[in-house]
Amino acid sequence: MLSLLHTSDWHLGRRLHGMARYAEFEQFLAWQLAVLRAQAIDVLLIAGDIFDTMTPSARAQALYYNFLAQAVQICRHVVIVGGNHDSASFLDAPKALLKAFNTHVIGSISDARVDDLLVLNDSDGVPELIVLAVPYLRDRDIRQVSAGESLADKAQKLVQGIAQHYHEMTELAKAEQARILAEHKRHVPLVGTGHLFAAGGSAGDGVRDLYVGSLAFVGADIFDRALDYVALGHLHLPQTVAGQARIRYSGSPIAMGFGELKHAKSVQIVRFAQAAKLDDWQANHPLDTNADWQPFARERISPTVLLESLHVPVFQRLARVSGDWQTISKAIKDLKKSGDAVWLEVTYRGDEALPDFVGQVDALVADSKLVVLKKINNTETTAMLRAQSPNESLEDLDVHEVFERRLAVSKTTDAQQDMLRALYAEVLTRMQDDDNKATQPTT
Repeated sequence: MLSLLHTSDWHLGRRLHGMARYAEFEQFLAWQLAVLRAQAIDVLLIAGDIFDTMTPSARAQALYYNFLAQAVQICRHVVIVGGNHDSASFLDAPKALLKAFNTHVIGSISDARVDDLLVLNDSDGVPELIVLAVPYLRDRDIRQVSAGESLADKAQKLVQGIAQHYHEMTELAKAEQARILAEHKRHVPLVGTGHLFAAGGSAGDGVRDLYVGSLAFVGADIFDRALDYVALGHLHLPQTVAGQARIRYSGSPIAMGFGELKHAKSVQIVRFAQAAKLDDWQANHPLDTNADWQPFARERISPTVLLESLHVPVFQRLARVSGDWQTISKAIKDLKKSGDAVWLEVTYRGDEALPDFVGQVDALVADSKLVVLKKINNTETTAMLRAQSPNESLEDLDVHEVFERRLAVSKTTDAQQDMLRALYAEVLTRMQDDDNKATQPTT
């Protein structure tokens, strides 16, 4: 039996409203190592966004390399593909050295597609798995720019370029699979990777647009039926694509923002074996949701592939407190009584004006383990929005919707609005790129 663990979107070095999260990352990585041991994982696959920025801090780098040093002693292989937050050149720089330790890094696509096709061997040196190691596909990697293109034209070419890349990789993989079958009399599974936005996906907090205009969503049809499993990254909520269990986002292991609180975090274990062997294994390994490092769910996605999901523990409790002042006051007092260390987002929604809202919240959490990371006073903002839409608040709108509201009251023609939308999308992308390039603090 071959066991693969799929995870993604670690975002090492990420802060939450200015608060460093290194303690959480350290605890997660220690837990991940324990899972690798307990579940006898052969292949660890990380589907992008290992780091939160293209210039990770020294401490974030130390976490990464210390983890790899231990993981390679447990697993036969580690596979890492780059995400849109990662610097491809940074990930690729030590790839020759890491390959000596069976750690395979694909930060960006290679000039020769075959170089991104990983044939992983078992302990006897016989091929046991083929990985189509596809990282985040950057615009410049997969399409040529044409003068006068609309955003829709760009999006169409991007999707076509992504689909073509997967087609080429899959054809190479199927040919290699046939060669191995002929030479070794062994049928090896095919696993694809990707860091992209599949149509219909739910994003979660902190998920950046991959391309200008946010129109380049791919369909499940780009993943050939020959692929036994597709390990995706980019979306922070664990989910399948188009209802197909074999195409899956593992999601981020820790909540990237308060908006992800209601979603449990998980990693996926994929087991490959002959059908009879998987039958026996399932019979001898019943689910035990009370045991450490054990799956909470199991699904047979094909006769020879078993998928298991493991909950990631919460290493730092987050909470949202919202309502009028009486509701907020009671909720915070109850949290103080628990004695837990909790990071809070506090939103005031009362009708009564609270000019010293920030000071009152600070006084409530004084001398406790509660830390308020975000304070929102919605009184004035909500009143303004209610004048336009009685059932809506600013919190309900994203940056694109706010821009559209502003356009709606502007004295501009349709053509001018289309141009402004394109410019706005470009500004957002440049802001994201600038943020990626910004040096992060090392503490």
